[in-house]
Amino acid sequence: MVRRRIEAPARRRTGSPAGRRLLVLSAVLAAGLGCRQDMFDQPKVRPLQSSTFFADGRASRPLPEDTVARGQLRGDELLYTGRIGGIVADAFPFPVTKAVLDRGQERFDVFCSPCHGRTGYGDGMIVQRGFKPPPSFHIDRLRQAPAGHFFDVMTNGFGVMYDYRSRVTPEDRWAIAAYIRALQLSQHASASDLDEAKAAAAKPGKETK
Repeated sequence: MVRRRIEAPARRRTGSPAGRRLLVLSAVLAAGLGCRQDMFDQPKVRPLQSSTFFADGRASRPLPEDTVARGQLRGDELLYTGRIGGIVADAFPFPVTKAVLDRGQERFDVFCSPCHGRTGYGDGMIVQRGFKPPPSFHIDRLRQAPAGHFFDVMTNGFGVMYDYRSRVTPEDRWAIAAYIRALQLSQHASASDLDEAKAAAAKPGKETK
């Protein structure tokens, strides 16, 4: 019997590493040629850039008169200015609930108490360290001031107090105003201000079930 020698097929050469890299690079370049840059390279101007197209030389166009951004109409005069018909109002733009008072207390403690103190007597930590004390919320002038007054002061500032319009939202400014009213009442409330059950409980020596 004649035996035939079976040879294994020769391995296919894949080329040098440099050749493989060149092949990959060619494929990438071929793919890149298919991407159009028309939108990226189109004629355009950037915001606030100069332009010879318009007579005033500005690329950015001024807004049409009386333009209002969506959601910023601010048509509620009381909510956004604290006034009704241009007069400072002694009213709130929404019901004053416990949740509103709780929010007002939290915001008051953050933004107001450093000067006004936690109880509104004008003895906050900054005052204790030498800053000029603000008036107490419990003097007659401020007890009789309309609620819109406190909103207006927070919005526009007063004396050495700068405004908080950029730090505190209108809703939170009203919540703080409501809490100031609660502070004032807490220092000057009488039994007649309480409901019948609480008034009875407040009488000395009176026990209630």
